[in-house]
Amino acid sequence: MDFHIPQKTQELLDQVRTFVEQQLYPIEADAVGKTFRELLPTLEAKRDRVRKLGLFIPQISKEHGGVGLSFLDYAMLCEEMARSPYGNYVFNAQAPDAGNMQILIQFGTAMQKKRFLGPLLRGEIRSCFSMTEPDRPGSNPTWLETTAVRDGDAYVINGHKWFTSSADGASFAVVMCVTDPDAQRHDRASQIIVPTDTPGFQLVRNIPCMGHAGDDWASHAEIRYENCRVPLANRLGDEGAGFAIAQSRLGPGRIHHCMRWIGIAERSFEMMCRRAAAREVAPAEPLASCQSVENWIADSRAEIDAARLMTLHAAWKIDQTGARSARTEISTIKFFVAGVMLKVVDRAIQAHGALGISDDTVLSTFYRNERAARIYDGPDEVHRSLVARQVLKQYASQ
Repeated sequence: MDFHIPQKTQELLDQVRTFVEQQLYPIEADAVGKTFRELLPTLEAKRDRVRKLGLFIPQISKEHGGVGLSFLDYAMLCEEMARSPYGNYVFNAQAPDAGNMQILIQFGTAMQKKRFLGPLLRGEIRSCFSMTEPDRPGSNPTWLETTAVRDGDAYVINGHKWFTSSADGASFAVVMCVTDPDAQRHDRASQIIVPTDTPGFQLVRNIPCMGHAGDDWASHAEIRYENCRVPLANRLGDEGAGFAIAQSRLGPGRIHHCMRWIGIAERSFEMMCRRAAAREVAPAEPLASCQSVENWIADSRAEIDAARLMTLHAAWKIDQTGARSARTEISTIKFFVAGVMLKVVDRAIQAHGALGISDDTVLSTFYRNERAARIYDGPDEVHRSLVARQVLKQYASQ
């Protein structure tokens, strides 16, 4: 693996870093006490600036109006955007829209691309991905209760979903539902596009998480589908291909998540170091002189560097041989990087003392929002089990 970053890529990373620091950091202080929807005019103005810089939808190919970065280059860019909670949104590279763009490009029909993908790429609308159910484990996406039954030229969808992220204000949902309950477990489900103004689509509530229900893009919704009737033409890909489509977005998406977490860890690390150097615990005695703080800084530096190298190696392998052959590396970084990020954020909060748990810094936002990193896209325990099984295969053969 070549560790050299091409000059053109480095210039892009520097450009995005500067934009995030100068244009988005100031928004964070202004955001205290405001809803996401109240910030939208400001964020839309920043989006216009990103468009003028030619950096909108960096994860998308030039053919579809994006920047056209390689997978590895985009992974590095994710780190820079994630230094602010608003970075991915302003660049139109936020989940779940980025994943929905990907599957619409790969599996969408001409009609679906015109009606749903085009406005999504232009940032005119938002979307959501509706798979997780309250009565089924999210770690087993082949076991679902939500059904889609054919009725003439339509599907009739019934079911109960939750943690449908960003459903509040979304124009459509991509719904994972069972279309053939008698098929093999990986062939039972399909993905179907449901406009949110469809009769029977009910946004029950935005689920409070760590005391915050959120709103608009920054929210997780509970949804009920009650006799939602949509055309057969709204199905993505073949009937029964829902699990395969989900896997096609989740593998690469985990790389993006991990690099985003590294960006959060780096920002938190810098804040911890500045606090340690500037804060005095006694006259002429900085916090940095405490051995515990020195250990936090040393451990964080080593862990972040290790996490980054592991993630970039996985991204490099995807570029070289595809996501399927890199599935062990993807699972490894999923649980390792999430753990590193949360440890670094926690240390930074501890270094800031009472200030760290207040909303006067971005650290409380990171802590509140990112604890879920060890749960979504497969909990740590599932990924650890997968890695262990893959490792043990070579010994079983002996």
